[in-house]
Amino acid sequence: MIGSGVAGLTFALDAARTSSVLVVMKGGRTDSNSSYAQGGIAAVWDASDTLDSHVADTLDAGAGLCRREAVERTVRDGPRAVTALIERGVRFTRRADAPEHYDLHHEGGHSVRRILHADDLTGAEMVRALWEAVAASPNIEVLDQQMAVDLVTDASLARRRSALPPPRDHVRGAYLLDGRTGAVSPVSARAVVLATGGSGKVYRYTTNPHVATGDGVAMAWRAGAHIANMEFVQFHPTTLFHPVATSFLLTEALRGEGGRLRLPDGRTFMERYDSRGDLAPRDIVARAIDAEIKRGGLDSVFLDMTHLSRATLASHFPNIVARLDGLGLDMATQPIPVIPAAHYQCGGVATDLHGESTIRGLFAIGEVACTGLHGANRLASNSLLEAIVFGQAAAARLAKRSTDTGPLTELPDWDVGRAVDNDELVVIRHAWEEIRRAMGNYVGIVRTVRRLQRAERRVQLVAAEVRDVYWDYRLTQDLVELRNLVDVAGLIVRSALRRRESRGLHALADFPDTDPRFLADTVLCRSFDGWS
Repeated sequence: MIGSGVAGLTFALDAARTSSVLVVMKGGRTDSNSSYAQGGIAAVWDASDTLDSHVADTLDAGAGLCRREAVERTVRDGPRAVTALIERGVRFTRRADAPEHYDLHHEGGHSVRRILHADDLTGAEMVRALWEAVAASPNIEVLDQQMAVDLVTDASLARRRSALPPPRDHVRGAYLLDGRTGAVSPVSARAVVLATGGSGKVYRYTTNPHVATGDGVAMAWRAGAHIANMEFVQFHPTTLFHPVATSFLLTEALRGEGGRLRLPDGRTFMERYDSRGDLAPRDIVARAIDAEIKRGGLDSVFLDMTHLSRATLASHFPNIVARLDGLGLDMATQPIPVIPAAHYQCGGVATDLHGESTIRGLFAIGEVACTGLHGANRLASNSLLEAIVFGQAAAARLAKRSTDTGPLTELPDWDVGRAVDNDELVVIRHAWEEIRRAMGNYVGIVRTVRRLQRAERRVQLVAAEVRDVYWDYRLTQDLVELRNLVDVAGLIVRSALRRRESRGLHALADFPDTDPRFLADTVLCRSFDGWS
């Protein structure tokens, strides 16, 4: 299992009941998007809520591209998934006036309050509890500072021998780069689970941590798995606009508690874009903020929470209040400057309802996957829910295959070839900056065909340079991550160019309307001679 977030840890704990699990992570135990999640996990928990309502809200946010069976399955299994988290020690916040009940937040796109949370550090609390459970499991081995480089499949082994590939490919393991020694080693496995998170670092401005470099999507694509809907990149509407804290997210739950978005002169504007105002789905809010910033030549808009007392804010959002205090900002007395920033990858490795990709034995769970739950736009706080539900589903499928106890496939050693130590690290830094600049300038919240074509040309040029560097020099984590970012950038741009309409998170100025001819997933796969 590759990754260390909520999806991967859930899978590891469930799978360890019947099998031995190796958890591989390129950083430390808290280096994941999950650890940064503030808002919470959406689930039908209160008697006043219904499964049908949660399904309807998810389908509405997804702009016609949700896979209904994935939505219904996730929503149906949600309460059980939350119960499993509580049993594993997750401490969700309870109501001050009725401690026997959990406090439920209200977020954009939801018709009722259904967001369970742990103050405003929900992801960190879930990761803490799951890691404690992992430490107590005798069937889970953990390797840190190990960067997955590439997957090994029957087809890749056949190509190495110049043989015909099998009718259906099967994953056999992966190559790992030791971050301490620089050595690359093969690791055999009966199944590989990608839980590597998203790809926010392909953009200059993102809420994601430094590890979010699209590793799982890139490896799966290079292996030949189907990749779907990469054009749908969710920009979180309210990221702090500040010269120091450039990626600090201000949770949607703030607007759920009555926060209003305002222009510098104090006027509100969201009512002009959607009848739900400040609680419209994220794609609508992000586009509205982007439009107002461009129209007025503004640096930012402002999130106004001054209707709540400092004591109330500190009680409900202690982490945010503390962070803003450290920057000399007080939400109780002044509106806070915010801008949209790349936040969540709604597309990814195409999977079935158990998280299995088009390559047998290769699973993708969490943000790296495209299960069909999110469609063209993710409903707030459905991500942690999806991570838990599909982590459990993947473990359940593999448990049924646990009778397969034949020998592991012996993998060939990594071929170093004539690679030498890299003495031009500046090339890596420049290529990284160029990719992120091109994506920010040309593949942002609102796109045009011409801008996308410019981005495609720039990505192709950088990709050619990276290929030369990749095979000429010994691998480092920076080089592997750069290769992955270039691949993911290409997938996003290519997918965006194929969708000649505006839908959900994909706003194309040349084609501003939704077109029923594009009511289908954008699916890409590698033919090993190019794209298909």
